[in-house]
Amino acid sequence: MVENYLLHVNDAHRFEVNADEVSSLDIIYLNTKEAHFIHNNQSYNIQVLSEDFSSRTYKIRLNNKIHTISIERPLDALIKDLGLSLGSSTAANTIFAPMPGIILDVLVAEGDEVVKGAPLCVLEAMKMENSLTSPQDGTIKTVAVAKGDTVEKGKLLIEFESND
Repeated sequence: MVENYLLHVNDAHRFEVNADEVSSLDIIYLNTKEAHFIHNNQSYNIQVLSEDFSSRTYKIRLNNKIHTISIERPLDALIKDLGLSLGSSTAANTIFAPMPGIILDVLVAEGDEVVKGAPLCVLEAMKMENSLTSPQDGTIKTVAVAKGDTVEKGKLLIEFESND
């Protein structure tokens, strides 16, 4: 089964692609941030200007035009359709499991200072690894899970110290 990914370009265009289509491109990698490829007999130069791996958002220069691209995986679409969101919390100071799964890694400990967007733990759900990130800057008060724990949707994972 080939998974399709949805690309949002400049919040104005949507394209569906899969790994087979990307691998069929004639790409020459100049370095880790630049490449040249040919598609439909047209030449393209691409440069990655910035990347945010946790939100899968990239700013690129394609033939001297700057574009913002976000990549939506099949799991992202499913989570969105179910009305859930990874890394979200029902209260500002808590992180709950967005779906049932297994904790593959816990990346913080009680007392740790974290910044918004920092990875907190990795949850495996539906055979996909999902990095749950901090919704805010703050200090970790409680880590209620450990590596290898099985969690149900809604289980408390991490609690922040109160901002009061």
